[in-house]
Amino acid sequence: MTHAHQNLLGEPPATLLPGDPEAEAALAAGTDPAEVAAGHPRASAAWAALAEAALADGRTIEAYAYARTGYHRGLDALRKNGWRGHGPVPWSHEPNRGFLRCVTVLARAAEAIGETDEQERCTQLLRDCDPSLAP
Repeated sequence: MTHAHQNLLGEPPATLLPGDPEAEAALAAGTDPAEVAAGHPRASAAWAALAEAALADGRTIEAYAYARTGYHRGLDALRKNGWRGHGPVPWSHEPNRGFLRCVTVLARAAEAIGETDEQERCTQLLRDCDPSLAP
């Protein structure tokens, strides 16, 4: 008799970050992301905005640095909110997007400078967090 093996513990619940309403409001109002990052250094969304602008301007190393900062701030927030290094971090939850945007820019900047291992690691992290984000 063959029994199918199943994970009785299942996947961990999705991690939903609480967000930073002040930082998000400032960004939405058009405040310079550098000013928002200085006033709210834990807000990954501010770092993501800086990283995306730098990447769009061809300032790849700056993009990489901003994205890495936002990525680490996001990891801190995820861990503080119960994430243990795996499990869903859905894009559909708006406060998660700053972290996920940082991981995306970090992957692109790493690819641009030939840091293949980092690019692959970030792409896998995106797939693990929300499969819809990375093909």
